[in-house]
Amino acid sequence: MTSAKSNTLAAFGGRPTVPKQLRNPDWPVITEEDRAAVLDVLGTGPLVSNVDGRSAVRDLEDAWAERCGARWCVATSNGTTALTAALAAMDIGPGDEVIVPALSFIASALAPVHQMAVPVFADVDPVTFTLDPDAVRSLIGPRTAAILPVHLHGHPADMDALGELAGQHRLAVLEDAAQAHGAVQHGRKVGTIGTAGAFSLQVTKNLPTCGEGGLLLTQDADVARKARMAREFGEVIEPGAERDYVSYLLGWNHKMNPVQAAFTLSQLRRFDAYEEARRRNVTRLLERLGALPGLVVPTVAAGSRHAWHILRFRLDPVRAGLDGVAPAAFRKAVHRLLRAEGVPVSRYQVLPLPLQPVFVDRTGFGRGHPWTAAPRRPVAQAGDFPVTEAVIEDSLTLQKRHLNPDAGEALERFADGFEKVWQHLDTVARMARAR
Repeated sequence: MTSAKSNTLAAFGGRPTVPKQLRNPDWPVITEEDRAAVLDVLGTGPLVSNVDGRSAVRDLEDAWAERCGARWCVATSNGTTALTAALAAMDIGPGDEVIVPALSFIASALAPVHQMAVPVFADVDPVTFTLDPDAVRSLIGPRTAAILPVHLHGHPADMDALGELAGQHRLAVLEDAAQAHGAVQHGRKVGTIGTAGAFSLQVTKNLPTCGEGGLLLTQDADVARKARMAREFGEVIEPGAERDYVSYLLGWNHKMNPVQAAFTLSQLRRFDAYEEARRRNVTRLLERLGALPGLVVPTVAAGSRHAWHILRFRLDPVRAGLDGVAPAAFRKAVHRLLRAEGVPVSRYQVLPLPLQPVFVDRTGFGRGHPWTAAPRRPVAQAGDFPVTEAVIEDSLTLQKRHLNPDAGEALERFADGFEKVWQHLDTVARMARAR
């Protein structure tokens, strides 16, 4: 029999649904094998990647390229530098425009700016949260040089439609696959479909390192060669050749550390097992939550395989039977009640990228650069990206807590918390209307 206290919302004195010990499943899972891999590098070296011969960095590059079916992999210091190195290798620079989604992590749009290119923002699909090809089509102009689709939360962007547009207009395609390790579209692994693809190995990602790291994939030998040069001061560093310390193009110091590479290589050996367990756990969670009226759970487009890096839930007050309640007010009330129950939902991005101050103020490199090269593109205003703005207003996300392969029990309790809140939609409505 359910006690009155257990059925009372925790925000009003009831017992929280999720015990504290289940609210934050560990991620990454660090094993003795991971520790041994790191200690092996510390004990035997090399401790830098620019060596003549094998290193953990080169082993990771080979392993990721083989796994994804790419000819080349270039390891970098993080996912953002993988993006910038790729843009540099594709000769994207001053005067160019790069179309990016209005909904993404800031790095997706900062990377073009670091190349003195202008990010041009396109709205997203309301279901997959990835670039809307129709929005992209309307923005292609004489300065457009590349499209940068983001496989947001782990769902592949519509690469068929975007690839067709790119082919028609002779544009490069750089996939931001920072959140999409293992995602597939129509049999093609993300990161290998466009001109190049960039992954993040940041510690919260599905394939993590012990800190920061990035991987760049390409089928183009010239892009790989230039990316390696961009990674290290513009030099040409090849196995068996003595380093001459001559810079042939503008480069950075974006190298990955072998300790980080060794950690990721160890994690990679368990990636398939973790991914399968995660898929089972997430599928069960979504089956339960999908039965709640007004809670719109993430889905997978036909022909796609989702990596389930982040779970985004949209809240529809009309479908919940709460006529007259604004979506944002519904989201705020649900957010408060779920957190009180111990369900660790949060918001992911509170502004569309084009409304971030860095893109509104256009300070950039000073004196308006690089936007002075694209005077026809106006500063974004609220209302310019209706889908992105609606998604931000009416959704909550579950991040990292579902990545642990043993998170099934925690996810069951999270589902219990959602169901408990939905038993009190009358209270949710009162809270939402009081705002």
